Amino acid sequence: MLKMKKISETYDSRVFTDSGDYFGDVEDAIVQGNKVSGWKIKSTKNSFLSKVLGSAKGVIVPHQLVKAVGDIIIISRSAVPSSGIDDGDDTE
Repeated sequence: MLKMKKISETYDSRVFTDSGDYFGDVEDAIVQGNKVSGWKIKSTKNSFLSKVLGSAKGVIVPHQLVKAVGDIIIISRSAVPSSGIDDGDDTE
């Protein structure tokens, strides 16, 4: 069964990658017409984004890269900005 959720209920939800890394928290949703086109994810302490972005406040993740929305939000690993940080993933 499909469960409906108000966008405002997603604010401050924790965002994780599909590989289990804590990515950040939802700050806002970008709505065009009657569809969500993207999500503003804020960099929070101890998140993957804070390690990659440094002093930047966050990123916008296109909605196509969101895999699930519920108590948490799961995004595709391809949404993660590339960096020189070794994240332990040895795939090249």
